[in-house]
Amino acid sequence: MRQLIQLFGQLLAPTAQRFNRALNNPRSTQELVQQDICDRLIQSEYGKSLGIQSVEDWQRVPIVDYDQLEPCILGEQNSKRKRIPLTPEPILFYEKTSGSSGAVKWIPYTRSLRKSFNQMFCVWAHDLIQNGPKFSTGKLYACISPQLNSPNSKPENSLSLQDDLDYLDAWLRWLLRPWLVMPEKLEHLHNAQSFKHQLSLALLQAEKLEIVSIWSPSFLQIHLNYIQENKELLREELQRKISDERLQILAEPQIPWTQLWSNLKLISCWDAANAADGAKGLRSQFPDVLVQGKGLLATEAPMTIPLIEANGYVPVLDEVFFEFEDDRGSLHGLHELSIGQVYTIILSQKGGLYRYRIGDRVLAIGMYRHTPCLEFLGRHEAISDLVGEKLQESFVRHILDRLNLQEASFKSLVPVANPPHYILLLDRAKETPEILAQHLDIALSESTQYHRARLLDQLAPPQVFISPKIPELLALYHVRSGSIWGGIKHPILATSPINAALFSELKFRLQSNN
Repeated sequence: MRQLIQLFGQLLAPTAQRFNRALNNPRSTQELVQQDICDRLIQSEYGKSLGIQSVEDWQRVPIVDYDQLEPCILGEQNSKRKRIPLTPEPILFYEKTSGSSGAVKWIPYTRSLRKSFNQMFCVWAHDLIQNGPKFSTGKLYACISPQLNSPNSKPENSLSLQDDLDYLDAWLRWLLRPWLVMPEKLEHLHNAQSFKHQLSLALLQAEKLEIVSIWSPSFLQIHLNYIQENKELLREELQRKISDERLQILAEPQIPWTQLWSNLKLISCWDAANAADGAKGLRSQFPDVLVQGKGLLATEAPMTIPLIEANGYVPVLDEVFFEFEDDRGSLHGLHELSIGQVYTIILSQKGGLYRYRIGDRVLAIGMYRHTPCLEFLGRHEAISDLVGEKLQESFVRHILDRLNLQEASFKSLVPVANPPHYILLLDRAKETPEILAQHLDIALSESTQYHRARLLDQLAPPQVFISPKIPELLALYHVRSGSIWGGIKHPILATSPINAALFSELKFRLQSNN
């Protein structure tokens, strides 16, 4: 099997070599990508409406966000949605992710955009085979995103991804299928408990599991918790399906995960911003496993790739055209970035998104082969993302406006890290905290990602704290932390988890008043 893995690496080598050559000259590489993308724009109805005739007209292309492009993606004139004004290519499928003002954005995928993801995967896999752990079984669990009774329907006549390998071209999916650890039709399970149970059974039967590729680290953690809490039921079902030795490991009071999967060498997951604590937890549970961050990989485009030799994340500069906005609003090319500076990404990709403000902020941290490495810092807009739920301020504001909170003059939704959930802080309200918490949970579940996280127990139910003392308690805490009282702003949505000591103080004060 090791020889097969090395052969697979040789198959990927030409793509990796082209990418490494591109890293040596980021300016000329980006110019070629910009020209390629501009040629597609010129052929599109969108480009014609803007009067774009050559790359010299690039500055006339407006910088946009999703809401501005949505009419071109989902407008009535695109009833069949096989063709849209943004690209001359036919649409293969749409994939959904969070929107800014509501629950969902639908991102159109063309063959060219899927090829961009494919190229990124090839470079990443080649780097791991050449420079990473010595893989010997190749057994891989690649995350399936379950469709858990989502309240949001997909566009008519469109196809959405069935699993994360659908980001890849058919030939690569075909090559990877024999190594996959996954029961058939797992993606068709719509009940959270059934999904967790079936996936846990599959993972426990995968004695030679070597690679786990997921998004949020909490996704793996909830399955580990499920196995720990339901180990007797799982052992019963796995009689004669796994070895007596593995059944005995599963019987331990605290399951030793590294013994259960002794071949595990790589966990690929988010590890930056709000995912950092979750990744740290996995590193402590699997101390001899490489827990590698995914870099910046969004539904809209692949942006950075982790490379072991680079000791960081390098931009996907041969597939995506990047512009970087500094805090003064000035735009810079990739080759113009200053190390130590923070920028917001504006990207153009091959699926019809041009000069798209994706909202991710990055820090230029060093150079690799003449190309800056980029560290993800978080979102530019007000967004809270504990486990992948990606709640945005405008959506939360809309939700709170619909709740029965007319008496409240202070409203703030705040994330809590442990266990991950949300608390709504109010100075007063008619309804009881319990009733408001139920209504809040239902309303927030209009977001696909929040709904999925709740069903998978990645997020605990929200809580509601009501007291006229809350604004003062928060203000005093911020004053003790060095803020000027008159300058304290209480956001409708906090983007960082509440300080543990402050959370404990709030609970203590509220309990003392009851």
